[in-house]
Amino acid sequence: MCGIVGYIGAQDGQSVLLSGLKRLEYRGYDSSGIALILSRKKTIGVRKIPGKISALEKLIQAKPLSGNVGIAHTRWATHGAPNQANAHPHLDCRGQISVVHNGIIENYEILKNQLSKEGHLFRSQTDTEVIVHLIEKFYKNVPLEEAVAAALKLLVGSFAIGVISVLEPNKLVGARRGSPLIIGVGRGENFLASDVPAVLGFTKEVVFLDENELVVLDQEHFKISTLDGKTVFKAITHISWDIDQAQKGGFTHFMLKEINEQPRILESLINSRIQKKSGKIFFQEQNIQETVLKEIKNIFIVACGTAYHAGLVGKYVLESFCQLPTQIDVSSEFRYRDLLLSPETLVIAISQSGETADTLAGVREAKRHGCQVLAICNVLGSTLTRESDGVIYTHAGPEIGVASTKAYTAQLAALYLFTFYLAQIKGVLFSARINKLLSELCKIPQYQIQILKQQQKIATLARKHSHLGSFLYLGRNVNYPSALEGALKLKEISYIPAEGYAAGEMKHGPIALIDEYRAVVCIVPASKVYDKMVSNIQEIRSRKGKIIAVATAGDAEIRELTREVIYVPSTEEVFSPLLVALPLQLMAYHIAVKRGCDVDQPRNLAKSVTVE
Repeated sequence: MCGIVGYIGAQDGQSVLLSGLKRLEYRGYDSSGIALILSRKKTIGVRKIPGKISALEKLIQAKPLSGNVGIAHTRWATHGAPNQANAHPHLDCRGQISVVHNGIIENYEILKNQLSKEGHLFRSQTDTEVIVHLIEKFYKNVPLEEAVAAALKLLVGSFAIGVISVLEPNKLVGARRGSPLIIGVGRGENFLASDVPAVLGFTKEVVFLDENELVVLDQEHFKISTLDGKTVFKAITHISWDIDQAQKGGFTHFMLKEINEQPRILESLINSRIQKKSGKIFFQEQNIQETVLKEIKNIFIVACGTAYHAGLVGKYVLESFCQLPTQIDVSSEFRYRDLLLSPETLVIAISQSGETADTLAGVREAKRHGCQVLAICNVLGSTLTRESDGVIYTHAGPEIGVASTKAYTAQLAALYLFTFYLAQIKGVLFSARINKLLSELCKIPQYQIQILKQQQKIATLARKHSHLGSFLYLGRNVNYPSALEGALKLKEISYIPAEGYAAGEMKHGPIALIDEYRAVVCIVPASKVYDKMVSNIQEIRSRKGKIIAVATAGDAEIRELTREVIYVPSTEEVFSPLLVALPLQLMAYHIAVKRGCDVDQPRNLAKSVTVE
């Protein structure tokens, strides 16, 4: 959840660390801080403050630091309120060691009590502070990295840490277990970070640390080892996208930029997966053999949040086109179930970041049952992609807005492509039918562009309804997940209570909510359940509900039922979630803006949920 940056080099460390923090603020933003080994005094200077990174910038402008080696942190609070004492970095008793941490230490209370009895003074309510005091305890006549390794072996839970010490001022140490950490490899300088965007302004060469690995960096070199001291050699990965893709590009918010990027991303994703001459689907990183996929008897999808909604669409299409029983569960439930899995089960794990803690735990549980695991992920080199048997990268570029938009539709596109690929392998769908479906899928980016041309109209409609106290979203069949996702987007960024329901369930409870003080968003494109949706709308209308419909262009019947209609182009029913997603995203965005909400950084949320 939290964001970590570390730097060692010749540049002004304060500027480098602040630059990295700004690009990680989506990971947490209730407090932040930096620690630098001061060039002249050979002491650690710390500046930290509750609030967003802009507050830290003002603090540093008033009280600057000077040094070339340091660590920084932007926090999503777990243990302890977001205040100055609990903000990272944390210091040991003598002020000689400083630590930043992402994760949760589950046995911190036991360790804290033990360390307190030994005379260590704690200044915060965080679990993190036990780490720096443990390092202090072991940091006697040994190098810093050995003290860090000894401390980490006592921890139960997850961590990614950055450590500096005035006793070894030309050294930066990092380590990880259960939380992401990368190395940025520069010339005469090196970096640590939770995610790639933090270092992109300085280098495109990165190394991804694996579980229980530790790295020691100086200006020219880095050395990776296990916590037991065994040297590990790892390849350097070149990042193809640049920092411009992590900027707003003239848009008011990252979320609005990312909504508008979807046609281009989908076009690139689809075209890169279909061979032009043969029309066949291929996946460069999908390393599960076709012979293995051919023998798959059932599928289980695991994901969280928006990725879960994408997976729910995947369930519909996989069962429809591949004739395979497909289950789906939120990862936090999947990992604790008595699972009926076998080597003939394919587990599809979906995660934008590839670092979602519950999804990773679910994948590890599936592997213990002998399942093949396919990851659908956006982040190159993430933990999920390294632990899965096969990967389909969505290549959506950095998604900075906390509420997912472009990652969602990219996940949908990846699921459609894999479905047709698997149907082709298993011989359950004629080539002519697959080719027709792919032809229509290739048109979706242009259809999305048509929807984006209606942005002003959607904004007007959104502002008109922004005062309402709650929303109900209804959809059927493949657009039931669209209702769930539309409701999630609205409550994430506008804080308006919103529920998504299968429309057939309306009479089993939700109809009691309908009155003139709330809006009901009905997702009603042309489909085999269209008449059923119209019946639902009639029922809402008779109870004076305010109806907003998302319907297929040319549908005059809907216009007779409500004046508030957003039209989307006509397409195959199965692909309609790729279209209705955009007006639902735009409506949530403009309602939130009208209400004065922080769209890109909603309260209490973080982009990557790396703790349970």
